Amino acid sequence: MIPKIIKNITPVKINSSTSVDLYSPWDLKKIAKIDCINAEDIDSVINTSSNAFSDKSIHLNKKERLDILKKAKKLLTKDKNKYSMLIAFEGGKPLKDSEVEVQRAIDGLELCYEALKNSHGREIPMGLNNASINKIAFTRKFPIGPVLAISAFNHPLNLIVHQIGPAIAAGCPIIIKPSLDTPATCHEFVKLLLKSGLPDWFCQMININDHLLTQKLVSDKRISFLSFIGSSNVGWKLKSMLSPGTKCAMEHGGIGSVIIDKNTILGDIIPSITRGSFYHAGQVCVSIQKVIIHEEIIDEFIKLLKKNISKIKIGDPTNNSTDVGPLIRPSEVIRIDGVVKKAIKDGAELICGGSKETETSYKCTVLKNPKESSEISKNEIFGPVLCIYSYKEINDAINKANHDEYAFQTSIYTNNIETALLCYEKLDAKSVFVNEQTAFRVDWMPFGGIKNSGEGTGGIEYSFSDLLYDKMIVLNSKKITT
Repeated sequence: MIPKIIKNITPVKINSSTSVDLYSPWDLKKIAKIDCINAEDIDSVINTSSNAFSDKSIHLNKKERLDILKKAKKLLTKDKNKYSMLIAFEGGKPLKDSEVEVQRAIDGLELCYEALKNSHGREIPMGLNNASINKIAFTRKFPIGPVLAISAFNHPLNLIVHQIGPAIAAGCPIIIKPSLDTPATCHEFVKLLLKSGLPDWFCQMININDHLLTQKLVSDKRISFLSFIGSSNVGWKLKSMLSPGTKCAMEHGGIGSVIIDKNTILGDIIPSITRGSFYHAGQVCVSIQKVIIHEEIIDEFIKLLKKNISKIKIGDPTNNSTDVGPLIRPSEVIRIDGVVKKAIKDGAELICGGSKETETSYKCTVLKNPKESSEISKNEIFGPVLCIYSYKEINDAINKANHDEYAFQTSIYTNNIETALLCYEKLDAKSVFVNEQTAFRVDWMPFGGIKNSGEGTGGIEYSFSDLLYDKMIVLNSKKITT
């Protein structure tokens, strides 16, 4: 059942607007009209957040924030089927994966609740020398200020929860800009938050189709924190525009690499590798892009992988039987096809796929031994394409896995503890998984990249901490003697 979509996505009161149409990525049917803010609206939007933060008389106390998060979790749980279908319909993620995303979002709200409930300061030791006699000191947590969050299309609910949820818990008013490809899910979630008791000044959703307006928002000195999820080129450019004192967290892309040792039981890991490579048509920043496998088992691996891929059903994401849906835009199908064709022309061996499935989807593709100098080896593909490389010695595999620019999550499949520890030490990554694929994530673990892959650490608890600072008080009294 296709969800009833609002005719117009107009999240905040705006003076005048331009509009763009929203289309389903699977069948390209029009879903809604998106109203986007113009230049004259920027100051009003920032003023709303800034003035609300400055007016401490309207700040939400801890109990109020806890109550809002608790009610939001209850409402999202009640409407989880609606949100699952909306994610599939709007973003093209298969329904069974969309259901998992909604459950993660529900759990994420609970994590925000727990993070706030357990947040506390600490006592600073005093009375240790003549200067600190008759004094006590302690810290408490205070919100950093207004947040600007720019989100991505591939997890249109869970990413939004990871950005808005910690802001609610911390007490920081937030301006949220979802992807123009998937604004309806965010719009519905913000409405749910307002229904849960969140004041409309606390969370403002905006749509922007002008990069200059985004830059104007980012560079405003009233913004205290920028949360950005998207491409590295855009992220670093926006970071360079931040006002002095504005903090940020950047979550960019990566080139997920998996090393497979020759002692690995291949039949046990093929489902995991397939999942990590083609989940959401490879449109995930930590998807497996490279498998670097020992030369003695590469042929067996390819045979098993090809058989497993043949069972994957590409189709309408709103159907329960679909495993892989469309790419977010037809232009992405064209881009990926061009990259694959170029790699084959340069010498890569096509194992399977290598062509469009439909105008909006691409076949699950495997290439063997593309040149290291080719675009497909050097850049993030962000599509359903897996490249397989052979190695003889483990240090060679590590060199192939490490990238000059990107370092996010990587993994090693092995039954040898020494090999596992060597890879942990030598692989360039912020997380190294042993016998697990690179797209693994639970929402309470630290998540993020280094080098071009990002800055800071995601995960509910870590994002919550980023939005707080420790304020210390020192009390001086002759009554304090211990």
